[in-house]
Amino acid sequence: QVQLVESGGGLVQAGGSLTLSCAASGSIFSIDSMGWYRQAPGKQREFIARSTSTGGSYYADSVKGRFTISRDNAKNTVYLRMGSLKSEDTAVYYCNADLRTIPTIIDTYWGQGTQVTVSS
Repeated sequence: QVQLVESGGGLVQAGGSLTLSCAASGSIFSIDSMGWYRQAPGKQREFIARSTSTGGSYYADSVKGRFTISRDNAKNTVYLRMGSLKSEDTAVYYCNADLRTIPTIIDTYWGQGTQVTVSS
């Protein structure tokens, strides 16, 4: 069984910073990529950032230049450093991972989400 557990959410003032963490655990053979999504009230879940196993990083235009994704492969952990936060960044943030529990099959796993609230 695989689990993704996020942490680091909370309340922050506009213009402030916050760092989210997501640790994957369980019967993991390898992790191809890890990323972050968010869902604001009344809106669809949207892509925020992704880190690939080859070192590539990708961002949504809405967070480019403000958010930074990084990984600690030894810990199966992905981080999201969020800076210059705006009220529109308020959402539940979800971690996900494309990983293999056996070499031949890749599946997508999701964390339970962590709330980020930016006060103006």
